[in-house]
Amino acid sequence: MAKHDQAKLQQAGLTLTQDGRICCYWQPSMPDYHDNEWGKPVRNDRRLFEKVCLEGFHSGMSWRLIYDKRENFRRAFADFDFYQVAKFGDEEVARLMADKSIVRNRAKILSTINNAQRAIELVEEAGSLADWFWQFAPPPEDRPAIIDLAYWQQTKTSPEAIKMSQALKKRGWSWVGPVTTYSLMQALGLVNDHLTGCECRPKREQERQS
Repeated sequence: MAKHDQAKLQQAGLTLTQDGRICCYWQPSMPDYHDNEWGKPVRNDRRLFEKVCLEGFHSGMSWRLIYDKRENFRRAFADFDFYQVAKFGDEEVARLMADKSIVRNRAKILSTINNAQRAIELVEEAGSLADWFWQFAPPPEDRPAIIDLAYWQQTKTSPEAIKMSQALKKRGWSWVGPVTTYSLMQALGLVNDHLTGCECRPKREQERQS
């Protein structure tokens, strides 16, 4: 690709990957996550709960750090089976606080246990976590026609993310502020925020509509 074309891609927040694909600029730093996971619809309750918890741990920290420790988090938190995590007591908290392979933040660990208990309640209320969370997916007409770099830089939350945050807090969930819930919506595929021009954007859109 010509240098001037590369400059245009950079201005648009895009990059040309080593195998010749046009993707979001951050793809080279986390290629598997970008290509195969971010924005892909999640409707499995355990994996959905995992993303809620990891977004909580992500607050104030780099996502790469959390992502690199994900298998450790899965091992430490019973693969995010919220029925098991809900039963964690002082012994498990002490074990987690001694586990150097995860983020040893007591408030976030306690939040994960609390949220597991709240997740059980939410399943009883709505039938599944997926049914409840997906109600906050915005209709297509409320989404911008073009997702560009300026949109990314300006958008930290959304009306739907604010409503989700408020609804979760009302039900006793923690570490679910409106910025965290918007990041969660991106990760769960409730919104497709791959940049316009990224080859993954139409794939994620097709998956969301299926």
